[in-house]
Order: sequence, then C-alpha cells, then structure tokens
Amino acid sequence: MAAFRIPNLLQNLFGEGALSASFIPVYAGHLGKEDRAEADRTANAILALLGLVIAVLVLLGVLAAPLLVSAIAPGFTGAKRDLTIHLVRILFPGAGLLVLSAWCLGILNSHRRFFLSYAAPVAWNLTVIGTLILYGRSLTGGSLAAAAAWGSVVGSGLQVAVQLPHVIGLLGRLRPVFTTANESVRLVIRNFVPAFMSRGVVQVSIFVDELIATLLPAGAVAAMAYTQTIAVLPVSLFGMSVSAAELPEMSRAATTDTEAASYLRERLNQGLRHIAYYVVPSAMAFVALGHVLAGALYQTGEFTRADTLYVWGILAGSAVGLLASTLGRLYASTYYALRDTRTPLRFAMVRLGGTIGLGFPFALLLPGWLGLDPKWGAAGLTASAGLAGWIEFWLLRRAMNRRIGPTSLPLPFQAKLWASALAAAGVAWAVIGLAGVAGRHPVLLALVVLVPYGLVYFGSTSLLRVPQAEAVTGRFFRR
Repeated sequence: MAAFRIPNLLQNLFGEGALSASFIPVYAGHLGKEDRAEADRTANAILALLGLVIAVLVLLGVLAAPLLVSAIAPGFTGAKRDLTIHLVRILFPGAGLLVLSAWCLGILNSHRRFFLSYAAPVAWNLTVIGTLILYGRSLTGGSLAAAAAWGSVVGSGLQVAVQLPHVIGLLGRLRPVFTTANESVRLVIRNFVPAFMSRGVVQVSIFVDELIATLLPAGAVAAMAYTQTIAVLPVSLFGMSVSAAELPEMSRAATTDTEAASYLRERLNQGLRHIAYYVVPSAMAFVALGHVLAGALYQTGEFTRADTLYVWGILAGSAVGLLASTLGRLYASTYYALRDTRTPLRFAMVRLGGTIGLGFPFALLLPGWLGLDPKWGAAGLTASAGLAGWIEFWLLRRAMNRRIGPTSLPLPFQAKLWASALAAAGVAWAVIGLAGVAGRHPVLLALVVLVPYGLVYFGSTSLLRVPQAEAVTGRFFRR
C-alpha cells in the first residue's frame, strides 16, 4: 500500500482530472466547430508531449525511489524499506501508462463514447486479481507483493490497449508530433498548469486529513480509510459521472452556440438536479443507516460491531459535505468548458485553508468540549472537511452566476428530495426493528433494509412528481 501511493500520485496529478480539464474543452471545441483536422492535430501533439513528460517522470521516479520512500514512509527500515523501493520501481511505469489512458479517455468522451473509457479499468483490476489467484499458492509476503505489482503494470498496459483501437478509429491514425507552435496546443498547456495545481491542492488536503488523523487515538486512521471507501462511492457514481458526461457537451456549446450562456445555464441546472436526486438519499443513508452499510461491507473477523459503529459516526460526518462536493464537481466542469482552470484553483485553495483551519479544532478540541471520547475527533474531521466543501461550492456558484446567470437547485425541489429521503429512512428504521433473525447478520440486514429504503425514496419522489423519478420509473415500466 505504501509503495502504491507514490506512483499513484503521478496518476492523480497528471491523469484524468487535470488532463480532462485542459484537453477536452479544446479538443471537443474543435469537434463542435466541425474542424476535425485541427482536433486531430491537437490530439496528436498532446499525445507526443504527454508521452515525453511521463517518460521523464517515470525514469526520475525509478531512480529516486529511495528518496521517495524515505519521504512517504520514513518509519520503514531494513528489509521492509528495500521491498518498498523495489515495488515502487516496478509500479512507476504502470502509473505512466495510466496517464496515457487518461488521454484515451479524453478522446473517447469528446466523441460521446463513455462506456469504454470507464469500463477499461476493469482490465487493470482483473489482471491484478488474476495475478494474486495465479501466484497466491506458490508465493508469499514480498514475493507475492512483487508479483501483484507486475500484474498492475500489465493491467495498466491492457487498460490502454483496450481503448487504443477505438481511439485510432476516431482519429484516423496516430501521428504524434512534438510541437508547441499550435495555438490550441499552447492553450491546453496553459490550462493544464492550473488544473494540475488544483489536483495538487486536493492531494495536499488529503495529506492534511491523514496528518490530523494520526494525532487521534489508535484506530482513527484505519477507520477513516474504511469510511472513505464508502463515502467516495456516490461522488464517483453521480458527481463524477454527470460531470464527465457534461464536460464535452458544454465544451462544444461554449464555442459554437451564439447563446452559449443560456445553453450552459440550462445544462448546468439540469445536471445539478440529476446529481442531487441521487446524492440526497446517499447523504441521508450515511447519517441514518451508516451502521447498516459499514456492517454489510466490513463486519467480520477482527472488525467488530464497535468498529462498525465507529465508522458510522465518521460516515455521518462525511455526509455534511457530500452534496457540496458532488455539485462542486459539475461547477468545476463548467469552468473547464469555458477554458477557465484558474478560478477553480483559487477556490480549491480556499477549501484547503478551510480544511486546515477547521480540521484541527473540530478533530482535536471539539470532542473534549462536547464531553466525548477523543476518538470521535475523526467524525469532526470529516464534518469540518464537509463545511470547507460548502465554502468552495458557494464560491464556485457565486462566480459562475455572475458569468452566465442564475444557477441553483430550487428550494421546493430540494424539499421534496429531503422529505422523501427522511420518509425512506423512517421506513428503514421500522424494518430494522422488525428484522428479527435477519438483523443478526449484517449482510442480511442490509438486504432487508436498503431495498425498502430505495423503493420508498423512488416511490415518494414519483408521487411528488419529481422529473428525475418519473424518468427512472418510466424507463423501468417500459422495460
């Protein structure tokens, strides 16, 4: 895990987020103007430059692995440190390939081909899993870890290989050319730098949270990691998916539609409603049913009922900023479509300041003020990060409203969603009380509780004539 964090940083900084924010708006803009020749020139030039930069960084990462391990895992010594250095050197080329996969994603998404680009990572996962199954009986310890690392590199190559034929079909042919003379290429590079820095701010924010968590009683860091696995799911499913789908469409409109502001405002408002429709019940579930979620996923072996309740408390804290984080991603994509990567960077810096300024008192002081066990500072930490997320969201929305006109979630719409989620939570708790023998097993409890929760939410929003609910139920009944 320690070894994987180091090359993974390369993917996080250079990969999908930063590259999509700078490359897709320019490339999709040319497609919107039906200038395929310029779009292809831009794509091939970016591929050449990206390949060169990544090759240099991978080489430096392999050579500097001992220094990187000392910085990330200073407590590792002896054989553990040597093994971590060895694993870092294996994993770095794979991380470089994953950055090239992000370039493929940009091409595919700009052509409205979304499934393959987001299904391709399955090849990476299956390769790692297959490697562990294949060598799991014959290798142990560091040898098995090295085999898994090599499997990760092969999987990274397969992730690119799955997408590449379709990308070539869309481009006509690959013809990487090293040039910065093209204005479109220079624009991508100029926009990439702030987007890259924004990703860096996110990484620093995560590092700060981990640093503060180490000051809490034992178990806080692990519990936060368990919580993060659950909390990131609605962000990925709903926030990132809608934002990724909207970015190329908004990018086309931002350069071709004479009434671009009106069109962007309409798409943004529609996207906000789509995201909120699914994230509101997710946040409610974190608060009301977090023990059901955590128990079904983790409660076995050494992970006890007490651990489940601890994760529930931290998960409830993360619900504070869940809606803001997901909606903020769509606002950021709108800025990127307008080829503005600097404004999101400024507000990301404000969020980082809020994370630091609120994180320490919420995590280290608030439990004492409330008479709670210090371990509950982990819940204060996730809640404070959520408040910082709301500050960033408010700044993003205010600046965007000045630019394209009013955008927001109507209050009646929000009231319908929260009322439906609250009613669904009430039914879920009634089911918990009646669960009987099923309540003794976390997985069975999740099945008998979460299904009614979802059905009541969809049913309530349908009765309240929420358009997103009517669309979902309409598709279901047609099928």
